[in-house]
Amino acid sequence: MLNLDRIVAGVGALALFVGAYTAEIIRAGIQSIARGQTEAARSLGMTATQTMTHIVLPQALKRVLPPLAGQFISLIKDSSLVSVIAITDLTKSGREIITSSFATFEIWFTVALLYLVVTSLLSQLLFWLERRFARSD
Repeated sequence: MLNLDRIVAGVGALALFVGAYTAEIIRAGIQSIARGQTEAARSLGMTATQTMTHIVLPQALKRVLPPLAGQFISLIKDSSLVSVIAITDLTKSGREIITSSFATFEIWFTVALLYLVVTSLLSQLLFWLERRFARSD
């Protein structure tokens, strides 16, 4: 058996879970770039590394930004799952306050509001980034 600290186990589990989805999103974004883009860059004498960094990745970044935004927002919401292994997060803190104050609805509404604020701010930031990248089209 592994003797891992709770925080290491929680962060590791979330990192593996989100890392797999993120890698798939990025792979799909890179593969979505037309082969002609790569061929044109290579015909201009660019190396494979130059082609990837100057041609393919900038275009792929614009395409993967919306699904990556959704994935990161989902990560914030999924972080409440680590409370199952006794890591103190927003949900676990809410449960602890409820047991001492018996203010169930007020605490859950506050927790929900905090999650809403965090995810809304991240959504706005990513919306701004998408608009900024769209200007270069």
